[in-house]
Amino acid sequence: MNLAGFTGFRGLAAGDLIGVIAPAGPVAADKLPAVQALVEGWGYRVRLYPSCHADTGYLAGPDSLRLADLHAALADDEVAAIHCLRGGYGTMRLLPDIDTALLRRHPKLLIGYSDITALHALWALQGLPSLHAPMLASDLIKPGREADEAALLQLLRQGLRAGDVLAPALEGGAPHVDGQAEGLLVGGNLSLVTALLGTPWAWPMTGAILFLEDVNEELYRVDRLLTQLRLAGALDAVAGIVLGSFTEEAAPTALLHDMLVPICEQHHKPLLGGWPTGHGTPNRPLPMGLRVRLDATAGTLTLLQDVLHAK
Repeated sequence: MNLAGFTGFRGLAAGDLIGVIAPAGPVAADKLPAVQALVEGWGYRVRLYPSCHADTGYLAGPDSLRLADLHAALADDEVAAIHCLRGGYGTMRLLPDIDTALLRRHPKLLIGYSDITALHALWALQGLPSLHAPMLASDLIKPGREADEAALLQLLRQGLRAGDVLAPALEGGAPHVDGQAEGLLVGGNLSLVTALLGTPWAWPMTGAILFLEDVNEELYRVDRLLTQLRLAGALDAVAGIVLGSFTEEAAPTALLHDMLVPICEQHHKPLLGGWPTGHGTPNRPLPMGLRVRLDATAGTLTLLQDVLHAK
């Protein structure tokens, strides 16, 4: 497929097949029946690939197995979307061996976040959007996540098109700098965004709208990660910044304000904090790897490309 003419994925219809893979960490076997029941309850068929059943410590099986599952899900024309089981660690290890030609021939909607940031970056580098959204075992089978589930299902069924405006309720007191900017929406988990710097799979930062979120990082580690982005030139290169949830015991709101607001004010970049996406609750779907218009003054993101057509 010539992805230069890519105009979005088709929305999911009843009976479509969702392929579930575990490219990072393992999941306890007793959670898998709930995952299958959840997806089937949405009206879709589900295929749990072998990595979902594997556990080699902090990885869901060896790299070869997790890579084979990703390739198998891509190659199967019956699979309408790929939904990741959980995050953790391990996705980056697959990047050098992923068959990007296969991805271009059989582009699939990717759903996940956290460690899956590495795959979001790969999708974007191939000209494909993806969904930074809750995962099955680590999020959606848990009680209290019904609103996140409903938001994801609505998007999968109704689509997400150019011109759609995302205007969620924002967390109060978050860092903020008024202004507008347009660019490719990049980023995800702060630790992964930073870890990808200097590799062939780094997000393209120049002129981009950078989204960041993270979980369970102490303040000095958030400081170090943001400092690395600054020293690498990424914060100077981007056109604007959106901040999702940062869920630490000591909330880093003041640190984020002190490190990001001066940069954005000095260079007239919009900064919008409190976006309800990431490891916190709520965790609303956010499309990645497409052009958007950030209006920090209004608290909105407007899509400038199609992601998902209505079913």
